[in-house]
Amino acid sequence: TTKNATLAATNIGTIHGVHSNFYGSCVAKFLHRLSFQPLHENPLLGPSSATLEKLGALVWDKIVHQHQGWRLITCIWLHAGVIHLLANMLSLVFIGIRLEQQFGFVRIGIIYLLSGFGGSILSTLFIRNNISVGASGALFGLLGAMLSELITNWSIYTNKAAALFTLLIMIVINLAIGILPHVDNFAHIGGFLSGYLLGFVFLLRPQFGWIERHNLPAASQVQSKHKVYQYVLCVIALLLLIAGFVVGLVMLFRGVNANDHCKWCHYVDCVPTSRWSCGN
Repeated sequence: TTKNATLAATNIGTIHGVHSNFYGSCVAKFLHRLSFQPLHENPLLGPSSATLEKLGALVWDKIVHQHQGWRLITCIWLHAGVIHLLANMLSLVFIGIRLEQQFGFVRIGIIYLLSGFGGSILSTLFIRNNISVGASGALFGLLGAMLSELITNWSIYTNKAAALFTLLIMIVINLAIGILPHVDNFAHIGGFLSGYLLGFVFLLRPQFGWIERHNLPAASQVQSKHKVYQYVLCVIALLLLIAGFVVGLVMLFRGVNANDHCKWCHYVDCVPTSRWSCGN
C-alpha cells in the first residue's frame, strides 16, 4: 500500500519551541542529524512537521501567499519518516520495475513526475491546515497508467479479465486506505487521474503485428501499426490533462478553496468514526 502523509501545521509553533536545544528532544541522538522525533509526535520514525516544512513540504499558505510553487514538486521526495519511505519504495519496486522494463525509464519517469505534480495540485486545492509529503501521488500515477495501458492495448492481452480485476482490486484497496486520518487521499486521487491520462499518451503499443512478431519468422511478419482508437484516446487524454493542470493551477494561485465547491469531498480524504476524528 502507498500513502502520502499529512502532519498538522497548527502544531508547528510548539515543535519550534521543542527544538530550541537542537537535538534536545530527539530520539536516537547518537544519529545526530539523522535522529528523529519522539514516537508520540511522529510514529513513522521521522522529523518534525517544522523540519519537513523547511525542506519543501506541501503547504498551502506558502504556495499561494509566498509564491513557493516549487513545493508542488519538492514534496514528492520528502517522507514523514523511515516507515513511510520504506512503504512507498517497496510499492515502487513492485509497480515500477515492470513498467520500466516494458516502456523504458524516460517515459515512466515522466509519468511519475507529472503524476506527483498532479497529486500535489489536487491536494493543495482541498487541504489548507496540514502539510503533506510523500511520493504516493506519483505511485498512484503509475497505477493509473497501468490501467490506461491495459485499456489502450486491450487487444494484445490474453488474460484480459484477470489482469483488469487484479489491477482494480489493487487500486480500490489503496484508495480505501486513504480514508484513514493523516493520509492524503487527494494526492492519491490527483496522481491516479494524472497517470491514467498520461498512460494513454505515453504507453501505446502497436496492435497490428504484435502477435506475429512473437510467433512468426521475421520474413512473415507484418508491419506494426497502431489502431485509430489509440490515437483518439491519446488526443483526448492529452487535452484533458492540459486542461486539468491549467484549471487546477489557476484555482490554486487564486486562493480558491475547492471544499467550497464540493461540500462532501472532505469525506474522500477522511471518514470520521468512533475510533478517530478527522481534525488536525
